[in-house]
Amino acid sequence: MPTEVVMPQMGESITEGTLTKWLKKPGEPVERDEPLFEISTDKVDAEIPSPAAGVMGEIKIQEGATVQINTVVCTIVDAGTAVVPAPVAVAPVAAPAPVVETPAPVAEAAAGTEVLMPQMGESITEGTLTKWLKKIGDTVQRDEPIFEISTDKVDAEIPSPVAGTLTEIRVQEGATVTINTVVALIGGGAAAPVAAKSVAAPAPAAVAPAPTPTASLGETPRSSPLVRKIAAENQIDLSAVSGTGAAGRITKSDILGHLEKPAAVVAPVAASAPVAPVAPAPSAPAASKPVDSTLGELVPMTKMRSIIAKRMVESMAISPHVHTVFKVDMTRIVKIREKEKNKYEQRNGVKLTYMPFISRAAVVALSKHPVVNASIQGDSIFYNKHINIGIAVALDWGLIVPVVKRCEEKNFLGVARGIVDLAERARSKKLAPDEASGGTFTLTNAGIFGEEFGTPIINQPQAAILGIGGMNKEPVVLTDKDGQDTIAIRTIQRFCLGFDHRLVDGADAGKFMTDFKQYLENWSEDIG
Repeated sequence: MPTEVVMPQMGESITEGTLTKWLKKPGEPVERDEPLFEISTDKVDAEIPSPAAGVMGEIKIQEGATVQINTVVCTIVDAGTAVVPAPVAVAPVAAPAPVVETPAPVAEAAAGTEVLMPQMGESITEGTLTKWLKKIGDTVQRDEPIFEISTDKVDAEIPSPVAGTLTEIRVQEGATVTINTVVALIGGGAAAPVAAKSVAAPAPAAVAPAPTPTASLGETPRSSPLVRKIAAENQIDLSAVSGTGAAGRITKSDILGHLEKPAAVVAPVAASAPVAPVAPAPSAPAASKPVDSTLGELVPMTKMRSIIAKRMVESMAISPHVHTVFKVDMTRIVKIREKEKNKYEQRNGVKLTYMPFISRAAVVALSKHPVVNASIQGDSIFYNKHINIGIAVALDWGLIVPVVKRCEEKNFLGVARGIVDLAERARSKKLAPDEASGGTFTLTNAGIFGEEFGTPIINQPQAAILGIGGMNKEPVVLTDKDGQDTIAIRTIQRFCLGFDHRLVDGADAGKFMTDFKQYLENWSEDIG
């Protein structure tokens, strides 16, 4: 008997969901718990796994359709059962030939192994293919990197699933496509290369989705809780924002792009305007204006730089930033490091830097002042159970923040090893997606470039970020136990705490920094 797959209930108050994408076609084999389709609700976007193993049977709900919970959306049949695809269920009515959104035909797939755009984290729905590492006709080994991708969480090299020959490339460098899109084919070792197809076909689905009716006049458009939060904090009427997601859903990129527009662009449209949404002109005005090469060069932003730009604008729009700077006498730490660094590396196989000292002091201070390790969720404060320290790592192509998880459970050596390991893998594009997410507090070390201190921007949704300044020798007035003052040369470092004033008061920040300073200046912990 076929197994019926229903629209799940994604929360007590959820009564319906929008089926945004099918991940399987009729006739394809399906494993138990393998993702079948994607849905979107007013609370969450998610992939829905198969309840049973078998073969994809009848698809009963079109992509883009919104249905009540417990509605049967498809069936799973036993392996070997003949399945006749229902064209009307797979293709939207208005699309006469939806080949741009479907994977390669089965006949082509039989000539090789399909290579897919991977999902680099639960919340990731798309990725940008930034570079091909192999050309058509090149031989590849199993697990050998064949292309690079960039998402809003991580940059990574993607390995080949099999050994063979790269016979076809379907996605160009620079193109952004949804997860599970076929980007290439790997054939057998003797497979003849197939001429690269025009990859312009998939692009419209990723860059310019087919128009879908948006919310009716006076109706709130579909959006996620984060989008509604950003809109509320910036006093934006969501009905004035054009949604590019499924069924006109307003995405995070849509709301951030709306924030960046001049006021004149977002003026309301006259009532006599057509019902169809008036989408803003494509955001490439510079391309339409010739650039005088004698004055300079116009270079498109990389995917990572574009994401960083949006995150910075978003953070400044969300959090009222306040900064406080403390001078810390690092003389004791410098002496400990100079004395122990050679033996430490021989003993533990990792270099002794200043970062684990600073990280441990931050962890101790965070454990005493949990509000600095917290975050705002709606009208509530979420106190994180664990202390997950993000360490900003400067790359040649941008910035990434890998996270050392559960630092409160690690000793000095554990933190030191975690920092070195994550930094090295970030620079070689070997990070797993969950290693660049989940941080509760961030350290950023601009002091290595010689600056006194900086005023860093908070890494959302965190409450604070600690900027590490340069280390210099300075004359300092010291007072002994008898009250006598002397001038001495000490190693001084400035630390700047940037904090969200909605959550962290000046007194909280001051107490946190005082404990952080005292831990470093009176260091007594065994470094292992």
